Amino acid sequence: MLDNARSVIRTLTELGIGLLALAIVASLLVGPANMSFLGDVVGNITNLVKELGGAGLAGLISLGVVLWLMDKR
Repeated sequence: MLDNARSVIRTLTELGIGLLALAIVASLLVGPANMSFLGDVVGNITNLVKELGGAGLAGLISLGVVLWLMDKR
């Protein structure tokens, strides 16, 4: 049961990452003004990086934890 839940979560995460990559590429190709159904993906990622950078050590630790979780498939 737990393995099935992990499998579903892993599949959904991989799908989300794939959609995020597609949204980034599409936004860079056609511009954020033409991506009304996806929003400003690149701008949101830029703002997230700025916020993590402004948070100092806590932001760096948060980024490390997220990267560790993403790498630990």
